[in-house]
Amino acid sequence: MIEVDGRLVFEMEANLESFVAGIDLTATEDTNEAPEAETYDALRALSSDAMEERFRGFWPQMASSITLNADGVALLPELQEVTVGPIGNVELVRPSKIVFSAELPENAQTVQFGWNAAFGVLVIRQMGVDAPYDGYLEAGAVSDPIQLAGGDQATGWQSFLRYIPVGFDHIVPKGLDHILFVLGLFFLAARMRPLLVQVSLFTLAHTITLALAALGYVSIPGSIVEPLIAASIVFVAVENIWARGISRWRPFVIFGFGLLHGLGFASVLGEFGLPQGTFVPALIGFNVGVEVGQLAVIAVMFLCVWQALRVDRGANEAGQGFALYGVLLVIALALAALNPAGLATVLENPVWLFAAPLAAVFVLCAASIQFRDHLDAYRRIVAIPCSIAIAFVGAYWFVERVFL
Repeated sequence: MIEVDGRLVFEMEANLESFVAGIDLTATEDTNEAPEAETYDALRALSSDAMEERFRGFWPQMASSITLNADGVALLPELQEVTVGPIGNVELVRPSKIVFSAELPENAQTVQFGWNAAFGVLVIRQMGVDAPYDGYLEAGAVSDPIQLAGGDQATGWQSFLRYIPVGFDHIVPKGLDHILFVLGLFFLAARMRPLLVQVSLFTLAHTITLALAALGYVSIPGSIVEPLIAASIVFVAVENIWARGISRWRPFVIFGFGLLHGLGFASVLGEFGLPQGTFVPALIGFNVGVEVGQLAVIAVMFLCVWQALRVDRGANEAGQGFALYGVLLVIALALAALNPAGLATVLENPVWLFAAPLAAVFVLCAASIQFRDHLDAYRRIVAIPCSIAIAFVGAYWFVERVFL
């Protein structure tokens, strides 16, 4: 965003095909699974000129979904330029750029910008002034008033705090593959020491590659990293079936997989970048958010299986456990069936995607209590079946990312 001769000019890189197809990027994790996927694929196969023409026809609709005002006065954005990249691998996002502008009122001091939530998250960077504004906006959010003369650059502390929720969001709810990997670590043994060892090694490793990749020292294509992340999920889940604790090689394997996952996080950062003036605090904040997200996943699953673990370790609380898991199962099934719109918006996915697996966990926990007199009831009835399910999902993702 830059002010030029009394006009506010925006130069934006975006996935134009998703806009024209009408895909709700807030509610869609994978464009291939969107209801508009067929239209989206057809648009990606268009020539650059044809796609440019389609977007120009779509522009009035997009312009009406943009919030742009100066000193509280609404401005009308006008499309200036569209540049669509050549047809390449239609499985990948095609690089495209648009330039649009709006005439500023005389003596305007501040401007605000935002757009419809369906267009996804938004990064605004102010150019051509001292101490420029640099902000990450959640889908549908509108920026605070931005001083056109500059001076709104965030401090290091502000950038640190702002990027914590960004990192958290890319674990919960967006990082389903990272969630499954962390759960694979959890189901090896739900005890503090082995869990802390694994999570600490994983954290250290992905912090290293995330920093190196964000600084531009390491760059590996997502077409390589993403299948390997899926394979890492399969490995830890399958090993859970045979191992009863941390093997000699598992710490090294976890560290190696952590390096891979760090590259996956870096690809997310690459989509919107980090503020140049406060790069390090923002990077640290993002990483802290990732860690908080991982710990939240572990905490939620621990609470889900806690009563089953207590019974498995000798607590005489079977009746209490049956009652608890009965109530939790009803709640999970109700959420999966009703799919509350508000909760679906927060999760950025259908509610059943989270509620149905939790319902299955509650059933398994109740079963482990029922067969509590059997040796290793929790491990055999809860941990191993959950690990098998995680391995199947990881294997599917590997095949999808390599061959589909």
